[in-house]
Amino acid sequence: MLKGQKQLDLRIEVQTPENIAFQYRVAGPCRRLPAYLIDVVVRALLAGGVAVLFLLMFGGLGLGGLGVGLGLAFWFVMSWFYGGLFETYWNGQTPGKRMHGLRVVCVDGRPINGVQAVLRNILRAADSLPVVPLPLTGLPVPILPLYLVGLITPLLNARYQRLGDLVCGTMVIVEEKQYGAAMIEMKDPETIQLAAQLPVNLQVSRSLGRALVKYVSRRNAFSRERRAEIAQRLGEALAVQYNLPRQTSYDLTLCALYYRAFIADHRETSGVR
Repeated sequence: MLKGQKQLDLRIEVQTPENIAFQYRVAGPCRRLPAYLIDVVVRALLAGGVAVLFLLMFGGLGLGGLGVGLGLAFWFVMSWFYGGLFETYWNGQTPGKRMHGLRVVCVDGRPINGVQAVLRNILRAADSLPVVPLPLTGLPVPILPLYLVGLITPLLNARYQRLGDLVCGTMVIVEEKQYGAAMIEMKDPETIQLAAQLPVNLQVSRSLGRALVKYVSRRNAFSRERRAEIAQRLGEALAVQYNLPRQTSYDLTLCALYYRAFIADHRETSGVR
């Protein structure tokens, strides 16, 4: 077993585009299986329910054939695009993954895009290989998938990626709530004043948000000189992006951005002043 590994879960370190390292807990097969089974049930209920609804609706109008056709079409969409659609619009989650605290992200920690979400789910068909025939007398020959590819491939790489993840550059992680635990109240007038110069509708990426939380939660452990050194790489780019005064310290820039993204917006939406 690898050092630091907990059963079938493993922490890996990812370097974000902001050149800040974060650890992610990669979800192993045993953690992902219950989420997958929930999605199988949800997908079957959706596809079956809508198919029956189409049949009843159009059957009552004497268009039973159309109802069957639409039902089969919806079943096809659910079979091949259920996971891709949910992961695209739910930021890397399906109902099963959301219930079990899992999320699909890129291997560099960024959110996945629609192409990655759809393709990794279509390639799930390859996970069922190999398949073996089960000849039964008097019945069509059914196929039994063994899912050996889906079981073995994740065990051969450090991120537990199945074939679709390897092709798309994605991985499944255990989503650990970090923002709330690290939230720090900031009352420095200079920080609040600079935050007011930032866009009201400011939104930060997942990787930038983690970077801000990590920096603000640890900055008091560093000297003023060390803070300036650490904050320079990210703060310099952000100061230019948001057109902040040139003399603004990078430490103050990161604190103001943190305040604007996590504290001010929360107060405004909750009615706190």
